Amino acid sequence: KANSSASHGDTRIYPTLSWSMENEQKGNTISAALSTSTEYDYQSYGASIGYAQKTKNRMGEFAAKAQVYLDQVTLVNPVELRPPSSDPDDYHYGTSGRNTYSGSLSYSQIINKRTQLTLLADVIQQEGYLSLPFHRVYLQDGSVQQEKLPGSRLKIPVGARLNYFAGDRFIFKTYYRFYTDDWGLLSHTASLEMPVKISPFFSVAPFYRYYQQSAVDYFKAYREHTPADAFATSNYDLSKFSSHFLGLNVRLTPAKGIAGIRRFNMLELRYGHYSRTNNLNANVVSLNLRFK
Repeated sequence: KANSSASHGDTRIYPTLSWSMENEQKGNTISAALSTSTEYDYQSYGASIGYAQKTKNRMGEFAAKAQVYLDQVTLVNPVELRPPSSDPDDYHYGTSGRNTYSGSLSYSQIINKRTQLTLLADVIQQEGYLSLPFHRVYLQDGSVQQEKLPGSRLKIPVGARLNYFAGDRFIFKTYYRFYTDDWGLLSHTASLEMPVKISPFFSVAPFYRYYQQSAVDYFKAYREHTPADAFATSNYDLSKFSSHFLGLNVRLTPAKGIAGIRRFNMLELRYGHYSRTNNLNANVVSLNLRFK
């Protein structure tokens, strides 16, 4: 699913139904899932199937997964590009399809009692309306048009995770991903998270993620495009930039439960500061509660 970007207000509902069956004797697992996601300007239906097989010594596992998302995008045009006679409160937007097909492969290996390695590879093919209709493109002559991008996109990310358990209190979680697509975007992601167990019931985990990408072939800044450009975007999410995400995760799991409530057995608070070189800054706070 694509981000529908900033709006005045929105509510997203996204239920998922999943099923899995494990054969412990053979060491394999079969899984399937159905999902839907509904927003004001986006409707998505998804399905997936997966298979995982452990090695004979149970120290490694190979997994494969296939997913499909069949989406409908509501074509919310910029207000200045709507028909002059239309009533903004009674304007009927059209819709267009956007389908995503993906295949994922992974292999996890326990190297020794302290080290675990996972290799990841994906292939994603998107077809249909891949622009965002409410994104404007200002041309050199000052006129404005809608963003226009190709009707297909092939994405190939590959990556690796390496976790190292340094004694009973420290874990080093590292991750790297390389990404390329046929729109000309190349990116690198590297992250490190270091959970530290202060006590059996309390831990903290500082984390850091660095990201760098090139611009897609169709990106130009404000008033740099011309009418001769077959495809055009000025969306800075598709521009060249680098970003940093730094923060801290605090996790509390007291034996007698949070505030003495045994079923309320976990509280996790996460804060992160995000910044990127094209002047986007954000602070992110999330709260995770578990009742069991």
